[in-house]
Amino acid sequence: MEAMERIAPRILAEEWDNPGLLIGDPAQKINKIITCLDVNEAVVNEAIEKKYDMIISHHPFIFHALKKIRTDLPMGKLIQKLLKNNIAVFAAHTNLDSAKGGINDMLCELWHLHNVQMLNVNFAEELVKLAVFVPKSHAKAVRLAIGKAGAGYIGNYSYCAFEMQGMGHFLPLAGTNPYIGEIGKIASVDEVKLETILPAKIKDRVVRAMVKAHPYEEAAYEIYPLKMTGETAGLGRIGELEKVVPFEEFAAMVKDTLQIDHIRLVRTNDREIKKVALCSGAGAEFLSTAKMRGADVYITGDVKYHEAQKAQELNINLIDAGHFGTEYLVAKALAGKLDTYAKKNKWNIEISYDKVAKDPFVML
Repeated sequence: MEAMERIAPRILAEEWDNPGLLIGDPAQKINKIITCLDVNEAVVNEAIEKKYDMIISHHPFIFHALKKIRTDLPMGKLIQKLLKNNIAVFAAHTNLDSAKGGINDMLCELWHLHNVQMLNVNFAEELVKLAVFVPKSHAKAVRLAIGKAGAGYIGNYSYCAFEMQGMGHFLPLAGTNPYIGEIGKIASVDEVKLETILPAKIKDRVVRAMVKAHPYEEAAYEIYPLKMTGETAGLGRIGELEKVVPFEEFAAMVKDTLQIDHIRLVRTNDREIKKVALCSGAGAEFLSTAKMRGADVYITGDVKYHEAQKAQELNINLIDAGHFGTEYLVAKALAGKLDTYAKKNKWNIEISYDKVAKDPFVML
């Protein structure tokens, strides 16, 4: 779960979503993992047969609250099998869609898009500023400690900080154990005001590191909220092809690279394709956003009749590559990310992925 939080932070999930550990114990020891798009009977049976401890899916196996678990019904049967065989189930859904390096970024890489931006930003990291007053002799130690704890990142730079020299004054009262000065006497000390920036979510960790490195019995520090934000995340992406191509050629490329046997097209104009917007799964809700952002074509899945009509009204070319077609590649890619993370941390875990998943729709 530590690895999944790094790959697809839960905070990025939509409010209506249900990601995370759905079946199992967080303390369970995991030796073998299988990743998949959907948890179904075939995946569960494979997990049992090959003795996998955990299934990590994209679509949550349990989405809505369960009012009953009947083992004579499909859902109940699978839950019974999973519990009986001590197989945990974990899901990363819209958080994996939105995450950097998630499904939408995988599609951008597949189609060699550049100048990629988020189509619909739904998360902006809250930032705060930490200002701590420290004796000049310990400024470097404190600065390095808070940097190591994760403070001071600005873009591709780390350990960013600013120091300003001044004079600190304080009166140690009875019962104190001052590092500098004497009880009952006002002390004046050459100090440094050390400032840095950090995500609000790691504030407590950084403060603990600062206090540990600070020589004073009571460290003086301040934390300010900032209006600027840090990293952003969101559903969908928009980027550019290396060169313009005719719509039919681009559509054929989408079909071939996804290795699917059909796509649906709504052609509204003869404009060649340069700027591409996309959203994996069911993303027709961002059709207007794609048009507003200047996309020549929008790619998603699960497009309904009236949504296709809306594309015509907006005069934007549309490709429906299917829900399965735009997302099934996540199983293999996620297994690869987990394997890399496991090797980096020297975890002895075997990781595989569902190789037999099929689109439930077939074309005659």
